[in-house]
Amino acid sequence: MKLVHARLALLALPLALGLAACGKKEAAPGEVTEAAPAAKVAAPAGKAWSDVLATTPEGGYLMGNPNAPIKLIEYGALSCSHCAAFSKEGFPKLRDDYVNSGRVSYELRLFMLNALDIPAALLATCGTPEAVIPLSEQFWAFQPDMFANLQKAGDAALKAAGEAPPTQRFGKVAELGGMTAFFNARGIAADQGAKCLADTAKATTFANQTDKASQDYNITGTPTFIINGSNSGVASWDALEPLLKKAGAR
Repeated sequence: MKLVHARLALLALPLALGLAACGKKEAAPGEVTEAAPAAKVAAPAGKAWSDVLATTPEGGYLMGNPNAPIKLIEYGALSCSHCAAFSKEGFPKLRDDYVNSGRVSYELRLFMLNALDIPAALLATCGTPEAVIPLSEQFWAFQPDMFANLQKAGDAALKAAGEAPPTQRFGKVAELGGMTAFFNARGIAADQGAKCLADTAKATTFANQTDKASQDYNITGTPTFIINGSNSGVASWDALEPLLKKAGAR
């Protein structure tokens, strides 16, 4: 499916269930420089590197050694089925074997692939910055339920949500998809979530970050993985792991 322009997603709500598709990948695979094996780095006393979490100036959420020689960025969309597959199949090994070695840092940058991603991202970032990566991973596991909820809601309800005023639109979508209840069960209180969902300025920031990332890294779909500043051109753990090893994580 063609990538939906993030700015347009703020103005209209084309909520067909086909939006689970994650866009077309066009970057050449393997654009990663080969490096000598990197040494493992001990984590701070009493912690694993996966416990070390921080925000980045680019609006991302970093896990691991901030000085790791191999820097991995995932541009991920919370509505994307391929991102959900990576979360299930690859993220645990990435975290446990690579991030915890101190050789690889992992940064999640949320990408607005379509209008569903905006309320999901507003809620995922509504609490503490340290919670964003864990909540995103949990949301990807919940994703099939979200689509089932939207299917059950029906086209008329989705159309009405899309026509609501901007400060109400994302809240209505979140309610129909079960997002509000999902995040409420994980510490985002109802009034807190409602305030975040009405934050159109933050939604616009997400859209602007998505536009910039698309231009900077030729992102045409998700997940997109950037290794040490280069678009890896791959979208699965089976393809990504050899490139991390090539970059020195071996």
